[in-house]
Amino acid sequence: MILTAARVGVFTESVIREMTRLAMEHGAINLAQGFPDFPAPADLLAAGAQALADGHNQYAVTWGAPRLRQAIAEKVRWFNGLEVEPDRHITVTCGATEAMMATMLATINPGDEVIVFEPFYENYGPDAKLSGAVPKFVPIRLAPGFPIDLDDVKAAITPYTKAIILNTPHNPTGKVFTREELEGVADLCQRHNLLAFTDEVYEHIIYDGGRHVSLAALPGMRERTVVVNSISKSYSVTGWRIGWTIAPPNITDGIRKVHDFLTVGAAAPLQEAAVTALGFPRTYYAELAAMYQRKRDALLEILREAGFECLVPGGAYYIMCDITAFGFESDEAFTKYLIEQVGVAPVPGYSFFHDPAAGRRYVRFAFPKRDETFAEVRRRLGALRPRAAVPADGGGGAGA
Repeated sequence: MILTAARVGVFTESVIREMTRLAMEHGAINLAQGFPDFPAPADLLAAGAQALADGHNQYAVTWGAPRLRQAIAEKVRWFNGLEVEPDRHITVTCGATEAMMATMLATINPGDEVIVFEPFYENYGPDAKLSGAVPKFVPIRLAPGFPIDLDDVKAAITPYTKAIILNTPHNPTGKVFTREELEGVADLCQRHNLLAFTDEVYEHIIYDGGRHVSLAALPGMRERTVVVNSISKSYSVTGWRIGWTIAPPNITDGIRKVHDFLTVGAAAPLQEAAVTALGFPRTYYAELAAMYQRKRDALLEILREAGFECLVPGGAYYIMCDITAFGFESDEAFTKYLIEQVGVAPVPGYSFFHDPAAGRRYVRFAFPKRDETFAEVRRRLGALRPRAAVPADGGGGAGA
C-alpha cells in the first residue's frame, strides 16, 4: 500500500544532512554541513538569554516581532541601499529555507518555469517542484571566477518563465555575482516581466576586496524582487532559524498568508535577540569577512597539500574541489572513502546538479571551523595521495 503523496517523490533525503549523519556515525570531521564549530558572538548569546528571562516566550506577531522588522529595515537601508517599510515589505520566517519556500508557494503556479543557476543549493529543486514549477537550469562555469553567460539565461526564458532564483554569494561555488552580471539579469527580468528571488544569506562573507550587490537595489528591480536572508551565517547561529523576506507589498501579502499556515511564526525570544545582532557596529562585518578569508586560505592550503585541485571561492564558506586525480570512479565512492577510512566528510558534487553525472568530479568542503579542527583535518588527510583508479566502492584505500 502506498501511503505517501506523489509530491514527496520529487526529492530524496538532503544529501548534505545525510553526510552529517554519516560523519557522526563514523566519527568523521564534518566539513559537509555549513555550520560553525565555534561560538556565536557573546553579546548575541546574552541577548537570547535575556529575551527568555524577559518573558518573550509566547507568539510574536505572525509576520515578525515589530522591533526585529524595524532592525531589518534599518540594516538593509545602510548595507543594501534599500528603503523598506517594516509593516509593508518584511516578513520574518523560520530561516531562509522557509522564506524561499513561502515565496515560491505565494508566487508560482503549476507549470510556471523557474530559472536556477547550476550548480545550486540542493533545496532549490525541491522548492520549485513542491510549488508546481518546472526548473530550468543555467550553468555557472566551474572555472576561476565562476563566469555565467547571459546568453544562456536568455535562451532559458520561454513564455512560461515566471522567475529567476539567484544566490549571491553562491553556495556551493562561492561565486560572487558582479554588478555587470546582475545588471544583465535585471535587464532580462524587466524585458520578460520576470520575478527574481535572491538568496543573500552570505552577503557579509566576501573575500579579496569583493563587494555584495543586492539585485533589488538596481533600477527597476524593487517591484519584482524578493530578497531572502537570515541571521544564520552572518552571526553563527544556524540553529536559531530566524530568516526573512523583503518583497513588494502585494507579494508580501501572499508570503504572509503562506507563512502563517506553514509555521505561524519564528521563535519569539530569538527574534528579540536578533535585534542585537542586526545592531552590531559595521566593523563587525569587516572582521567577519577577514576571519573567514583566513579560514578559506587555511583550508585551501590543507586541501592542496593533500592533492586536491581547488576552485577558489570569492564568498560564502565552501570550497569545491576536482577529485579526478584520486582515481575514484565517482564522487559518491570518494566521499564514502573519505568518511569511513580517512575521517573527513565532504558533500559529493552530484547533489548540486540536476544531472548527477555533471557533479561526479567534485566534492564540496565547508570551512567555518576552528584552527584546531583544521589541524586535525590536515593530520587525517596527510596520507591521502593522488593515485591510479580504484574500484567504485573505494576498496584498497588511497594511500595507507
